[in-house]
Amino acid sequence: VPQLGPQLPPRLTQQPWHLLYSTGRDGFSLRTMYRSGARPDSPALLLIRDTEAQAFGAFSTSAIRSSSGFYGTGETFLFSFCPELKVFRWTGRNDFFMKGDVNLLMVGAGSGRFGLWLDGDLHHGGSQPCDTFGNETLSHQEEFCIQDLELWGLA
Repeated sequence: VPQLGPQLPPRLTQQPWHLLYSTGRDGFSLRTMYRSGARPDSPALLLIRDTEAQAFGAFSTSAIRSSSGFYGTGETFLFSFCPELKVFRWTGRNDFFMKGDVNLLMVGAGSGRFGLWLDGDLHHGGSQPCDTFGNETLSHQEEFCIQDLELWGLA
């Protein structure tokens, strides 16, 4: 989290963050993660470690939630620590920032590919280059198994 601080919008860099959801504490469930989310107007930081010990995730200016359509702003971004921090910001090509239901969470999209997706059990996910962020694959593989996942929100 400290390495990501300088990448956040300036108004958030001095704000305290707290853990809202952790697979180690709360189990593996997208539905539970949505329920644990912060206030709707509160930014969210999603951190993932896969079974190959790769760390990556997403930042959203609004709470991660279930939705019927895409939501979010151009401040949303993807990031990876493979091996050092790389941040993938909005390209302006589309506004497919985030969308989720009980079976799937998607961050970034375009041409039938998702920058990051997670299944409803939070066991499997994937990452592909997408139009929204012009990102690289966040993990070593396009599909991965989740070892740990944390959702952080502003205190």
